[in-house]
Amino acid sequence: MTPLRVTGHSIACAAGIGLPELAAALSELRSGLRPNDFGESPLPTWIGRVPGVEAVELPGRLADWDCRNNRLAWLGLTSDGFFERATAARDRYGADRVALVMGTSTSSIGATEEAYRRLLPDGRYPEDLRRPIVHTPHSLGDFVRAALGLEGVAVTVATACSSSAKVFAQAERLMRLGLADAAVVGGVDSLCGSVLFGFNSLELVSSEPCRPFDRARRGISLGEAGGFALLERDGEGGPWLLGYGESSDAHHMSSPHPEGFGARLAVQDALARAELTPDAIDYINLHGTASQKNDEVEARLVADMVPARTLASSTKGWTGHTLGAAGIVEAVITFLAMDTGLVPGTLNAHELDPACGPQIRIRNESAEVRYALSNSFGFGGSNCSLLFGKTRHE
Repeated sequence: MTPLRVTGHSIACAAGIGLPELAAALSELRSGLRPNDFGESPLPTWIGRVPGVEAVELPGRLADWDCRNNRLAWLGLTSDGFFERATAARDRYGADRVALVMGTSTSSIGATEEAYRRLLPDGRYPEDLRRPIVHTPHSLGDFVRAALGLEGVAVTVATACSSSAKVFAQAERLMRLGLADAAVVGGVDSLCGSVLFGFNSLELVSSEPCRPFDRARRGISLGEAGGFALLERDGEGGPWLLGYGESSDAHHMSSPHPEGFGARLAVQDALARAELTPDAIDYINLHGTASQKNDEVEARLVADMVPARTLASSTKGWTGHTLGAAGIVEAVITFLAMDTGLVPGTLNAHELDPACGPQIRIRNESAEVRYALSNSFGFGGSNCSLLFGKTRHE
């Protein structure tokens, strides 16, 4: 693959809007989870709700895309100077030479839910929600494309919880094939009834803040987030995308392969593309949702694949499980670890599951992170592992 440089990135999640807020929350062990107050009949659970989404006002030219998910996207786009970096890249390369690859699992389904709750007596949507673009899976991508004034390839990736990890792989292929000179990638998913009640129907939602890899974990805490990254072949800025691996378990609709077969393939392929061995990895941001089977399978995989010195953790105790946005959120947290040397632990975990090896840490640690993996393993066994490095090795 062609190594790509991350020349800009941004974040808006429950633990912080913007990189400084998120970094402070990680350092201070300050979780963004709170008792669920979403919807008319809130489930008894905890959520990672982003403050201020309801108050966001989109510019007039973007009013047709207005919905909770796209307001959250706007928060991410306008954080950390990302909007300016992305539009500068557009002007540098040309609007038709910057690809856009967005990951989401629900897009703006919350707007569709609202439309059905407010159906008119004749069965039509209420007039303010009679905007077809907010009721499509590509609503997010279309909104970001319009917001940034891009005219190149625009793709929506919807592979459950791996969606906004896979965007990095998709962008690398588009650029390697000459279809783009740069790429804006990212992911946004917002809370909605389908997500909360859907996961609850699967008996996966915890009544307390999630405790990834804990012996007594009781399930996931759902969250929402929006994040972005700008990928270029060179330039000033952050870490390098050195490798990625993608796979599909083809095992079960919602459970991972019991031996972690697909997840293992994804990690192996990321290492192979980067031409690195497992002992080079300093940190792994684990998928670690706090569901029973997923954590057990991933813990065994890590214990088997990387040396004991490698640090590994799940950061969902800070953000909640942000579904289609999980990949970009955890990539950004990985960038922070590489930049600051603060390696986050596993917030809310007290006693690790016996399946965990010495790699999985509960407490924050200080360490140099030269090479890092970020894992995203989604429903239906859709797996992606990203490998980032501080430098581009030859």
